Amino acid sequence: MSSARGALHWSAVGDEPLRVRDLLAEPVALAIGAVPSAQVAAIDAALADTAAFCPAYDVSKEHSANCVVVAGRRGGVTSYAAVIVQATRRADINGVVRRHLDLRKISFAAVDEAVTRTGMEYGGITPIGLPEDWLVLIDTGVVASGDVVVGSGLRRSKLLVAAAELASLPGAVVLPLAQAD
Repeated sequence: MSSARGALHWSAVGDEPLRVRDLLAEPVALAIGAVPSAQVAAIDAALADTAAFCPAYDVSKEHSANCVVVAGRRGGVTSYAAVIVQATRRADINGVVRRHLDLRKISFAAVDEAVTRTGMEYGGITPIGLPEDWLVLIDTGVVASGDVVVGSGLRRSKLLVAAAELASLPGAVVLPLAQAD
């Protein structure tokens, strides 16, 4: 039966700092102390996308959270934010997210822009270690799911964290922002 832990070998981030930190993007390694429950596991980078990852490693989609970067403009100023939802749901970007960020127009950030601004690999972007001036919008379903698997900033690994700790990250806001798929 699928679970948050799946069939992965998880290591506490503090257990073996040099080996484990090689599995984190630099901004994530610098901010990981804000998530004391964090555990990391190496994966095949070709299986980083949720559709391939969950069945390959027997991780429940209800315990897998996707993080996307959105960009929006208002008054000639572009703002960025992260949006986190369970893999079983999709974010209401043009409704709830746009209104919460008070933007006229919003879209997913371009891949190269998301990678440059986060310092993370596309397909591994995580809410941990994002720029300090970004909001991190977390769906209530993510927090309710307990432990969740998120990116590590790299495609070759994943983090297992207590979702409640994600809600305490700088700029985090928990709200109902997802629609069922």
